[in-house]
Amino acid sequence: MTVHLVKLCVGVDSVAELVRYREELQRKRRAAKKPLEDQHWTRSFPKRAEEVLDGGSLYWVIRGRIAARHRILRLDEVEDEQGKPYCAIVYDPTVIVTESHPRRAFQGWRYLEVDDAPADLADQRTALRQAMAEEDLPEDLRDELRTLGLL
Repeated sequence: MTVHLVKLCVGVDSVAELVRYREELQRKRRAAKKPLEDQHWTRSFPKRAEEVLDGGSLYWVIRGRIAARHRILRLDEVEDEQGKPYCAIVYDPTVIVTESHPRRAFQGWRYLEVDDAPADLADQRTALRQAMAEEDLPEDLRDELRTLGLL
């Protein structure tokens, strides 16, 4: 049975910013001839790893709302320079825009059951174009439109 992970996307204010950040990482990885997969390091290795690897995704909370996801490819046990153990959540670099769902702040990551996960938006190209266009709006206007359910 599949389970997803959900994490705060710290330092990112929009789906458009997440896309641009990921594109820049991909350019650097191509230039360095490294694999085109992204990863996020976390201190805790999921106890439900088998379920996460059974089609799970990493959902990102951006400004208090689940807004996008990446398909998880694998979970690697890694160490930092001091030998501290970490879990590298390795995921496909493709940003998938989801329906927007409110989510309170939390630390680390949490499990997200399949039934609670927001659906992907049907037309990803249009969703990404819209995300880029929304970024041009003033932040307070974007927040108000989201509150009204218009974004």
